[in-house]
Amino acid sequence: MQYKIPIGVEFYKLMIDNGYYYVDKTLLIKDILEQGSIVTLFTRPRRFGKTLTQSMLKTFFEKEILPDDKAADNSIYFKGKKIMETGEEYTKHMGQYPVIFLSLKSAKQPTYEMALEKLQKELVKEYRRHYYILEGDLLLPSEKKEFLSLMEGMASISEYFTSLQFLSECLEKYHNQKVIILLDEYDVPLENAYFNDFYDKMVVFIRSLFESALKTNESLKLAVVTGCLRISKESIFTGLNNLDVVSVLSEDYAEYFGFTQNEVDSLLKAYGITDKRDEIKAWYDGYLFGKTEVYNPWSIINYVKDITHKNTEFPKPYWSNTSSNSIIRELIDTADNITKQELENLIAGGTIEKPVHEDITYEDIYKSQDNLWNFLFFTGYLRAVDKSFMEQQIYLSMTIPNEEILYIYKNNIREWMHQRIKAVDFSELYSAILDGNTEVFENILKKYLRESISFIDSAENFYHGFLLGLLGGMPDYNKFSNRESGEGRYDIVLKPDDEKQPAIILELKRALKFTEMENMCYRALQQIEDKHYDESLLNEGYTFIKKYGVCFCRKSCMVKIQE
Repeated sequence: MQYKIPIGVEFYKLMIDNGYYYVDKTLLIKDILEQGSIVTLFTRPRRFGKTLTQSMLKTFFEKEILPDDKAADNSIYFKGKKIMETGEEYTKHMGQYPVIFLSLKSAKQPTYEMALEKLQKELVKEYRRHYYILEGDLLLPSEKKEFLSLMEGMASISEYFTSLQFLSECLEKYHNQKVIILLDEYDVPLENAYFNDFYDKMVVFIRSLFESALKTNESLKLAVVTGCLRISKESIFTGLNNLDVVSVLSEDYAEYFGFTQNEVDSLLKAYGITDKRDEIKAWYDGYLFGKTEVYNPWSIINYVKDITHKNTEFPKPYWSNTSSNSIIRELIDTADNITKQELENLIAGGTIEKPVHEDITYEDIYKSQDNLWNFLFFTGYLRAVDKSFMEQQIYLSMTIPNEEILYIYKNNIREWMHQRIKAVDFSELYSAILDGNTEVFENILKKYLRESISFIDSAENFYHGFLLGLLGGMPDYNKFSNRESGEGRYDIVLKPDDEKQPAIILELKRALKFTEMENMCYRALQQIEDKHYDESLLNEGYTFIKKYGVCFCRKSCMVKIQE
């Protein structure tokens, strides 16, 4: 039997009921029980299985009451799973607790009122899921009245601020058992609020909701919270001394979010594509949680589906489409010369060293370049390769994890350059090219090269794309690149609409040393002649042709013209 591939399946029961391939992470249950933390906060990048994990925990722990008032037997969902091999010490907890499950990931509205209304609806939904506790006489009439008001969405906003604590108290009274609280993507409302300018208001609500549920809640058995960042400076977790923060730097629980190498190997074997192992490793591996290397699960699953369904023959940047990459654009837009050099070094496969701040906040992100780098690290755009401690501060040596993330950086840089070039008047450059003024041509290229962020790992392609971008707005000329002519392929040809104007051939070279640039320019000009790149232009009737040899070396260039 070949299991279906679970694209976007975030609910554990649905995963098992419908025969989807499930990478067994159930031993997380054992580790949570063993650790004994009251509140555990897991911070991981987007699309690393946090919601599915929370749904699995809910299915295991919850004493789920069905419409006929009987308790569901959810043990069928764990048949054959690793947790069932751990013994009664752990399996005895199955189906024993009332569970509150709240996802905050949908709170992405443009105003505070709309976002708050969405969160209120999520709370109402959770109250309705536990409506059965209104039956019987276990709750006081006043408690039933308050519960009903919250369940029907009629309570005041201040009552919703402490609604998780009140629901916990009611559930404990009904079940005679303390409550497990699962909060998924807790920082989404804060991220959304920051980018929509109502951050301070949302912080007040989230702080009140969490403090009452996780800090002063005597009905709490344990809680698991997931998100991208640890946010503490806003006092959301102030005084919460029972909080165990498990970040991407922690060695505990490292294998439970993302796929390990063994899990990926089993997945590829199950679908008969083990020959793709090296390609997958280059594109989607490279994340380091603690000391455990893991793959991006979202990208792996999408890749396996596309390959097995023959939708593609090549890897794609699946993760780049799951959330905004505006943080990279912000880094690029605000980059000074040092940051540009660091980006170039990263794209070339190098590393950068930065102080790490685990309690980075959305409010702090844009206050310094170091904060931007930290945000990129904790959200999955960088990985740590080394750690050091200096002057009471932890420093991380970081690099780009894999080809997929490298694509996101390059794509954002290309878009940034395209937007900048569109906003500039290059008429002086165009005149210089048509007039044969190599000095002005050269100086303009140098100016924009020094302001750009280049791809050192594929420099020839970068320079080619860079020059094409500058020439994109040249009026009355059509641009052609890498076309066959004569005995080879020219780099760039500019054909005028008016045959009386000069046609232009540009052959590009890259030098490793500045002293080689002049010689490389002449080699480019000689190549134009030897390969007869002007043949197609002559055949079309162009009689006036200017030929340029252009050589690039890092952030400099030299231009020569065929005399």
